[in-house]
Amino acid sequence: MSGFAAGGLTSAGNTTLPVVALVGGTGVKARVIEIGVFNTTSTAVALKLGRLSGAGAGTPGSTLTAASLDPSTPETNTALLKNTYSSTAPTVLSDLGFRCVLGAAIGSGFVWTFEDWELVTGVASNAAICIVVENGTGQALQTYWKWRE
Repeated sequence: MSGFAAGGLTSAGNTTLPVVALVGGTGVKARVIEIGVFNTTSTAVALKLGRLSGAGAGTPGSTLTAASLDPSTPETNTALLKNTYSSTAPTVLSDLGFRCVLGAAIGSGFVWTFEDWELVTGVASNAAICIVVENGTGQALQTYWKWRE
C-alpha cells in the first residue's frame, strides 16, 4: 500500500460546494490518514467532513499535485485531491459527523487524524471525502491531506 500527500490553497466554498475533496476512482479506495485545515483570513469558519457518492458528484476544481511519501518506490497516485467545487453542487453529500471551527485569525487551524480503515472513499468514479462549510460564510483555506492507496 502506497502513501501520498497533497495540499494547497483553496477558495471559500460554501454549504453546498465543497472547499476541497479527495476523489478516489473506479479502481482504488483512498484511505485518509490525516487532514489539516488552516484559516487564511481573520474571519472564523465552521467546517465539516462529508462524503460524495459517484453519482452526480459535482464539478471539482483543479487537481492539487500529490507526492509519494516513499522515495525509494515512487508510485503514481490514483486518488486526486481536487480544489474548490464550482457552480455544479454535488447531488449526494453525506455528513460524516466530523466538525471543526477555525478561529478568526490567520493561521488558526485544525488537524484530523484517522486509522487507515476509518475514513475511506468509495470505489466509484467521483466518489470522494470532502470538506464543506457547515454554516455561515466560507473562507479561503490552506489544506493538506495524507492518504494510502
